[in-house]
Amino acid sequence: MANQKTYQRFDVTRRVEHFLLFVSFSLLGITGLPQKFPTVGISKFTTNLFGGIEAMRVIHHVAAIVLIVLTFYHIIVAIYKLFVKQEPASMAPGPKDVVDGVQSILYNLGLRKEAPRMGRYNFIEKMEYWAMIWGTFIMALTGFMLWNPIFTAKYLPGVIIPAAKMAHGWEAVLAIAAIILWHFYTVHIRSWNWSMIKGHMTQEQMEEEHILELEDMAKGTYKAPSKETVRKRMTIFIPIAVVLTLFTIFIVYAYVGIEASAANTYAPVEENVPVFVPRTPTPLPIAAPTAVPAAATTWEGGFAALFDQKCGSCHGEMGGLSVATYADLLKGGASGPVLVAGDAAASKLVQVMQAGGHPGQFTPEELQSVIDWITAGAPEK
Repeated sequence: MANQKTYQRFDVTRRVEHFLLFVSFSLLGITGLPQKFPTVGISKFTTNLFGGIEAMRVIHHVAAIVLIVLTFYHIIVAIYKLFVKQEPASMAPGPKDVVDGVQSILYNLGLRKEAPRMGRYNFIEKMEYWAMIWGTFIMALTGFMLWNPIFTAKYLPGVIIPAAKMAHGWEAVLAIAAIILWHFYTVHIRSWNWSMIKGHMTQEQMEEEHILELEDMAKGTYKAPSKETVRKRMTIFIPIAVVLTLFTIFIVYAYVGIEASAANTYAPVEENVPVFVPRTPTPLPIAAPTAVPAAATTWEGGFAALFDQKCGSCHGEMGGLSVATYADLLKGGASGPVLVAGDAAASKLVQVMQAGGHPGQFTPEELQSVIDWITAGAPEK
């Protein structure tokens, strides 16, 4: 096994590119999730570990710039390989990938005897690659909006800012989950793949995962273009590469310098001051303010409003005891009068309220006002 033949799969530049992608993506995730979930304990710990929210935002921004530069570099290299060197577009998805996916499922379920025969990149690697491309586009676009909200709001409706925040945060959660649950499993758990570290794969791995590529290498299917063809194509490629490089510089400048956002306009607050304070819910039920004016001495002068507020919902005009009018109150209900003018102690109304627990319970201040009113003869006007 130690002397097994190996095949070159990725050169040094591609492995360095992957390493920088790994570092930038990891930093974006580590510094981004605490900003999306700021109240979680691990988020507070991570923020302090990076030296506070301001320092963590700077690291997040730097990692974002590295990812953007890597993306444009990858595009330039892809154009060079496809156009100048005329290498096959082995990462392009096609109908065979759908067939391979179905056959893999059947094989894993034991419904097919042989695994599908796949080329340089299998359908799983292609799905990961294009998901990364799509995710990077979404993250870059929404990240620009969040980094430069004032500039964005000049040309787009203001509602796009919170929408971008939502898309940016949850796309990040989706990307991190995909890397941990999918990429780590297929590359590091199911079978450890050293190709992005050492640059090569063993013949056994090639036969299992990329048998069609191995057969193409044996047949010599790929024919490198002649030096003259490369020279002619380079005359077209170089201007394209220069334009893309200048565009990359412009994009980086736009991210960093197009506006002074609130994150670096205001000085950091002093330490130990809470940045986020959750709002506590208002306890229910809410005690209503007293409806009795301080100088109330008559029914019309304030007690009518009190009885309507505290008792009106149950003792209205639908029969039984009613407090809708002064006469109704004096009349009482089916069990007789509830108010004895001049004698508060004999008034059933006072007795019920003093016992407590009534649905329309008076406050102590309100009850004392009613007692004083009854003792004074319960005048109407």
